[in-house]
Amino acid sequence: MSEVPPTAAPDPGHVRAKSVVVVNTGDGKGKSTAAFGLVLRASARGWKIAVVQFLKSGKWHVGEEEAARRLGVEWWSIGEGFTWDSPDLSEDEAVAKEAWGHARALIAAGEHRLVVLDEVTYPMNWGWIEGGDVVDSIRSRPERVNVVATGRDAPEALVDAADTVTDMVNVKHAFDRGVRALRGIDY
Repeated sequence: MSEVPPTAAPDPGHVRAKSVVVVNTGDGKGKSTAAFGLVLRASARGWKIAVVQFLKSGKWHVGEEEAARRLGVEWWSIGEGFTWDSPDLSEDEAVAKEAWGHARALIAAGEHRLVVLDEVTYPMNWGWIEGGDVVDSIRSRPERVNVVATGRDAPEALVDAADTVTDMVNVKHAFDRGVRALRGIDY
């Protein structure tokens, strides 16, 4: 890391895009949190926003959903929750397919300037939803639709389709020391 602050401006040759695809992946905390930061930023610009959560259950009461709904964000927690708590993974797979059908329609309609596909990498990696379909839908999206995809182990095709990819690295996490998730910080 440099000990000296930069003195030259970034390259002025950059172009302005009509939209971008962002992928937040890796084993560290903060993938969804970063995506919800973009939701907050887009909301301040008056954008129409949709969030589709592929694993988180609509029965959970999480802070980011409550805050986003107050801002007018359309929010779908279509998942069944943690797979290790599931009595029927085939039902979870069916629900993931339903969530993807809804997300694909949202993207294609072009009414939302930002669509967040929270934890979409998991059903892609498990073969529950067709990864090629996800990538094709993202690549063929209307030109003003920005997409953020989150989850560990982002498939290579999703990474290739993205404009910005951040790999969250776990340096240290309270959970590893036996500390449970904290309301207001973790959910």
